[in-house]
Amino acid sequence: MLSISVQQVEKSYGNVKAVQNLSFALQAGQIFALLGPNGAGKSSLIRMLVGLTRPDKGQIHVHWQQQEFSSLPEGCFGYLPEDRGLYLDKSVTDNLSYIGRLRGLTTPQIQQQLDYWLTRLDLLDKRKDNLNKLSKGNQQKVQLISCLLHQPALLILDEPFSGLDPINQEHVLTILQELRAQGTTVLLSAHQMALIERLADQMLLLNKGQVVAQGDLTQVRQQLAPQQHYQLSFSQMVNMEALCRCQSISALQPLSAQQVQLTLAAGASLQQLLNDISPLGTLTDISKQQASLHELYLNAVAQHNQQPQQGAGG
Repeated sequence: MLSISVQQVEKSYGNVKAVQNLSFALQAGQIFALLGPNGAGKSSLIRMLVGLTRPDKGQIHVHWQQQEFSSLPEGCFGYLPEDRGLYLDKSVTDNLSYIGRLRGLTTPQIQQQLDYWLTRLDLLDKRKDNLNKLSKGNQQKVQLISCLLHQPALLILDEPFSGLDPINQEHVLTILQELRAQGTTVLLSAHQMALIERLADQMLLLNKGQVVAQGDLTQVRQQLAPQQHYQLSFSQMVNMEALCRCQSISALQPLSAQQVQLTLAAGASLQQLLNDISPLGTLTDISKQQASLHELYLNAVAQHNQQPQQGAGG
């Protein structure tokens, strides 16, 4: 079983603080989303995890096969970098067979993996085509297969949905969910927030090398948008003045004579709200209004950018 613990890690390049006091844990069988705009520190973190660079401060602990390492040991992970590394003038089969041999697979093992993944990702009829003849999306699928051939315990995927149409995005999403169910750990960086919202067990939002929010989707929502908003519909015209006097409501916006949107007061519960409004009319519908992860992400980064801080990048 694989687990990763990052403890108060920092990394600078000259005067630029790429990663600042970063801590998180990654458990086996999780899909962990690393979020943030370009220059947030995501690539710097990944380079430290795979051992290309070392932290200036803090520690990385990797537990795998009853041993502990300071970075990911070779063979336990597959890495899909943002800058692709395949040979465009070679065929799909030649590229993947070469990578399989580098990973220590035998010829029968390579053939078995190629048959499975090329079929699974609808590339079997293109196995003899050179990569420069493939679409960007199909090149991306070949790159993904190159990470999966040796059945790694951890997949590190930088923009795995890049170049894929919506159908293939769904296809890859399903594959990642299946791998998680089989115990594979996935660390991914992506900008498709709607897919992340459906896929990630845990997420870490970085900006300028600093943690803006982390946890599961519920925890991230609570950190970035702690106020609770509800939309209420009544069977008759509602008394807005009476609603405004309810202690469980901190803000109120009429939408129509029978419909309102409100913000729950700090410390108030939904039950308190229901108790307050029950004398005011018959409630026909109530729905919680939640911002999407995309909206939360944009607002959080914009607010964080307004705060005075030292530069970061990577």
